[in-house]
Amino acid sequence: MRFTELERGIEGISRRMLTLTLRNLERDGLVTRKVHPTVPPRVEYELTPVARELPETLQRLTDWAERNRTYVAEARAAYDELHAPDLADAGGV
Repeated sequence: MRFTELERGIEGISRRMLTLTLRNLERDGLVTRKVHPTVPPRVEYELTPVARELPETLQRLTDWAERNRTYVAEARAAYDELHAPDLADAGGV
């Protein structure tokens, strides 16, 4: 995708923040950047194969969180009930 396409597709992001994010993604090996020698220069970004794995991985994590949210909430409540005096002594930390 071209920079302007990305900018239009991400509501509320500034040009500066998009630039910084794309640089970091490129540095991490998740995005490739290709500059075409035109006037003005045309820059395109593409996900790397590693980055293409992310949606499936994140979806599995989301599914896990949704499946276990009641369990986690109950575990937190039980922990807090047992450790309430400890938490009060530590200033709520």
